[in-house]
Amino acid sequence: MTTFDKREQGFEAKFAHDEELMFKATARSNKLLGLWAASQLGLGGDAAAGYATALVTDHLEHQTMDEVLDKVSGDLAARGVAREQVAAKLQECLHQALQQLEADK
Repeated sequence: MTTFDKREQGFEAKFAHDEELMFKATARSNKLLGLWAASQLGLGGDAAAGYATALVTDHLEHQTMDEVLDKVSGDLAARGVAREQVAAKLQECLHQALQQLEADK
């Protein structure tokens, strides 16, 4: 195996690791956002956990951050929570999820 091949394998491994990390971080941040949104909606217990889980699992393979944001901001619009507030909370949840994943290493 040449140095070039080893280097290529290294880049591929890093890419796969980064993709897995982002997948885990996105799933975790969606769950955190879902739990926050559930509390804003007055949901508790199993209902809150179900809302958060649905936010993670619905359209899991091709769900974008914009779709998550649309769903949650739509659900919270009647409660007077602006889309910008939900977007800020989503960013906060993503940051928190990344910190949690780093701590889990």
